[in-house]
Amino acid sequence: MCMVIFAPLFAIFAFATCGGYSGELHLSVDCANKSESDLNIDIAFAYPFRLHQVNFDAPTCEGKRREKLSLIGDFSSSAEFFVTIAVFAFLYSLAATVVYIFFQNKYRENNRGPLIDFIVTVVFSFLWLVSSSAWAKGLSDVKIATDPEEVLLLMSACKQQSNKCLPVRSPVMSSLNTSVVFGFLNFILWAGNIWFVFKETGWHSSGQRHAQDTMEKQSSGYNQGGYNQDSYGPAGGYNQPGSYGQVGEYGQSQSYGQSGPTSFANQI
Repeated sequence: MCMVIFAPLFAIFAFATCGGYSGELHLSVDCANKSESDLNIDIAFAYPFRLHQVNFDAPTCEGKRREKLSLIGDFSSSAEFFVTIAVFAFLYSLAATVVYIFFQNKYRENNRGPLIDFIVTVVFSFLWLVSSSAWAKGLSDVKIATDPEEVLLLMSACKQQSNKCLPVRSPVMSSLNTSVVFGFLNFILWAGNIWFVFKETGWHSSGQRHAQDTMEKQSSGYNQGGYNQDSYGPAGGYNQPGSYGQVGEYGQSQSYGQSGPTSFANQI
């Protein structure tokens, strides 16, 4: 039930906070000649973070000439991989929810549904771990590449001490940090669901039957062994009526006790 509720929701938060991001940083270049200064340089960037394609103009503080620069780095691979996994996980969890609710009988037919669900759950757990780790590293690189202090180092005017270059505002990365958190939450959710899906497969039920059969065989073996037989009961040698329990020779004839007095009375 937790998988049905939280898997689509967490997947939406993961790709929405990453795929819908757009940020902006502001810089200020104050040249020695005030007429050449530019105190409001805006640099906007967005998903998928191909920063090398983000261009901006900056003053050179050498007359009216301006230079065209671009940010450094291409982090689209990790970001797009993360968003792709989130989208596919959302679609699969949505389809699985429909199957669980409306097609429960067909889902359990021939054990094919639980088996497919188990394999897909394992695969998505692994992909969530890989994509979240890759995007966490990519986000760290994006933060460095868009740091205003690092961007100012790209400008030739900022290499002259007579000019003052200042960062005005840094980009807000809170939504990107949230996307990484939801990525690892999705991994925990899918990995934790592996056991519950495995219990619905035939592998788990066959393992239980095998263990039960083994226990029954062991218990029947002990019950048939010699220690559980009533060896000291009626069938045993000690409990059978022995020669002392039967009427023996001394008990049957009693010749000395009966014939003696009779013959003595006859003689009298």
